[in-house]
Amino acid sequence: MADRSDLQFGENSPEHVAYRLMVCIADVEGISLSKTGKEKLATRKWILDVYAESLDAVRANRRYNKAQA
Repeated sequence: MADRSDLQFGENSPEHVAYRLMVCIADVEGISLSKTGKEKLATRKWILDVYAESLDAVRANRRYNKAQA
């Protein structure tokens, strides 16, 4: 794995904030991130896609159509 000097770890790192955002999105959409939930279980694709989009949003790299907002 290549060295990433911009990779941060910690409670307020972009990666952690993106994870927390993903958890909030799952809650709003009624998607469970664990098998113990009674809601619809998140797929691997859903988790990876939503986390990647959350990380882009946190880093202000997210592109979106403002008409959809």
